[in-house]
Amino acid sequence: MVSYDATTETVRITVRPAYLDGKSDAMARQFVFAYFVRVENHGGDDVQLLRRHWTITDADGHVQNVEGAGVVGQQPTIPPGEAHEYHSVCVLRTFEGTMEGTYLMQRESGSRFRARIPRFHLVALGN
Repeated sequence: MVSYDATTETVRITVRPAYLDGKSDAMARQFVFAYFVRVENHGGDDVQLLRRHWTITDADGHVQNVEGAGVVGQQPTIPPGEAHEYHSVCVLRTFEGTMEGTYLMQRESGSRFRARIPRFHLVALGN
């Protein structure tokens, strides 16, 4: 499985996408992808993931922006040297596309920064 990485300040984000053939229906133009995310804290202070912003682009150029609090119903606090992992799904109307975005992170001090989620490819035949 291909992985994509990005580091912003002390936070490293790794994403591994996978095509879910058994959940997809090509005739109905519903291509289902899972993505597995690991958020690592390489700093000396706790960081909390407050919000997410995704930009999802399909092969036809249709762009969808998704924003919300936390990830999968959580706003995890990640201690130094630890990580938070989760997975979710994305449904496209084309057999390939991309996702990328940011997480709004907050340090113990209250200062905030946006951690970049690397652009990753969703490909029905190749993941």
